[in-house]
Amino acid sequence: MTQAPATPKAIRRQHDREIIALAVPAFGALVAEPLFVMVDSAIVGHLGTAQLAGLGVASALLMTAVSVFVFLAYATTAAVARRVGAGDLQAAIRQGMDGIWLALILGAGVIAVVLPTAPFLVELFGASDTAAPYATTYLRISALGIPAMLVVLAATGVLRGLQDTRTPLYVAIAGFVTNAVLNLGLVYGADLGIAGSAWGTVIAQCGMAAAYLVVVVRGAREHQASLRPDAAGIRASAQAGVPLLVRTLSLRAILMIATAVAAHLGDADIAAHQIILSLWSLLAFALDAIAIAGQAIIGRYLGADDAEGARAACRRMVEWGIAAGVVLALLVVIARPLFLPLFTSDPVVKDAALPALLMVALSQPICGVVFVLDGVLMGAGDGPYLAWAMVLTLAVFTPVALLVPVLGGGLTAVWGAMTLMMTVRMLTLWLRARSGRWIVTGATR
Repeated sequence: MTQAPATPKAIRRQHDREIIALAVPAFGALVAEPLFVMVDSAIVGHLGTAQLAGLGVASALLMTAVSVFVFLAYATTAAVARRVGAGDLQAAIRQGMDGIWLALILGAGVIAVVLPTAPFLVELFGASDTAAPYATTYLRISALGIPAMLVVLAATGVLRGLQDTRTPLYVAIAGFVTNAVLNLGLVYGADLGIAGSAWGTVIAQCGMAAAYLVVVVRGAREHQASLRPDAAGIRASAQAGVPLLVRTLSLRAILMIATAVAAHLGDADIAAHQIILSLWSLLAFALDAIAIAGQAIIGRYLGADDAEGARAACRRMVEWGIAAGVVLALLVVIARPLFLPLFTSDPVVKDAALPALLMVALSQPICGVVFVLDGVLMGAGDGPYLAWAMVLTLAVFTPVALLVPVLGGGLTAVWGAMTLMMTVRMLTLWLRARSGRWIVTGATR
C-alpha cells in the first residue's frame, strides 16, 4: 500500500519538534558560557577592586580572541550536517576531526602571540597601573586554556552537525560547576588569588575539551573514521571559515563603534548602554538557539538532496524567529521598570536607558528573522554571501552611528542606528533566502 503524503500541518509539526529538540538544549549551553565570567567576577571581586578590574580587562581580551574563532563551530556544524544528511557518518566525523585539528593549531598560535605580548595587550585595553599586573597574570595563565576553548567550539560544531545539542548542554553544565568549585578552592582555599581563578578556569576548560574528545573519538571508532590530521581537510576547514571570520569581525566592529559613540555621549549614556547591551546579548542567546537548530537542520536536508525540505524548514524557522522576537519584545516592554533597578539607582542613567530599551524592543522581531536566516545560510555553507552582507551592513551603520553626537538623539539614536543595522541585515539575508541561490544540495558544497 502506498503511504499518503504528509500534510502541510504534519510537516510543520515535524519541523517544530526538530527545532525544539535542538534549540532548547542549545539555549542552555549558550547561557552557561557567560556564567563562567560571572562566577569568576563574583569570586575575584571579593579580593579587591584592582583584582576585579584586572579580571575585567583580561576577560575582555580572552572573549574577543575566542569570539573571533567562533567560525570553528559554525563551519563545522554545516559541513558535518551535510554529511549526515547524505548518510555518510564516517565522513561526517572525519570532517569534524579536521575542524578539531584546526582548532588545536589556531589555539597554539594564539598562545604563542598572547604569552609574550600580554603586558602590551593589557596596556592597550587601558588597564590602570594597579589593575595591570593582575590582568597580565590572569591573561597569561588563561591563555593556556585557549586551545581547549577552541576545541570545545569545534567539537560543539561536530555534535550539532550530528543533530546532538544535548551533550554540549551537559558538558557546559559540568564545566560551569567544576569552574565554580575550582575557583573557590584555588582562590581562597589555596590562597592563590586571581591566579587561582585563572587556573581553575583553565582546568575546567581542559576538562570540557576532554569530555568532547571522548565523545567524538568514540564515534570515530564506531564508524571507523580516521583520527589522524589530514592537511587537505584542515586546509579546507580553514578556507570555509575565512568568510565567517570576516562576518564575525564586521559584527564586532559594529558593536565596538556603538560602544565608542555611547562613551562619547557621556558617563550616564555609556553606563546605560552597557546595561542595554547586556540585555541585548541575553536576548540574542534565545534567538541564536533557533539559528543553531537552523544550521543543523538545513545542512542535513541539503546533504540529503532534499531542496524542498530545506525550503519548508527555512519558512518554518522564520515563523519561529518572528514569534520569538514578538514575545521577547513584549517581555522587554513589560520588564523595563523592573530590569533597570537591578543595575543602577541613578535616575539619569535610567532616563537615558528607558527610551533606548523601547528601541531594543522594537527591533526584536527583526532580530528574530536575522538570526534565523543567518543560521539557515550558515547551514547551507553560504559563508561568502554572509561575509559580503555583513561588510555592507558595517558600511551603512558606521556613518549613521558616527553622526549621532553631531545630530543629537542621545543613546536612543545609537540604538536606532543598531535597529537600522539589523534591518539592513534582514533585507540582505531575506533577498538571499528568497533567491534560492543558497540551495546547493549534496554531501559537500
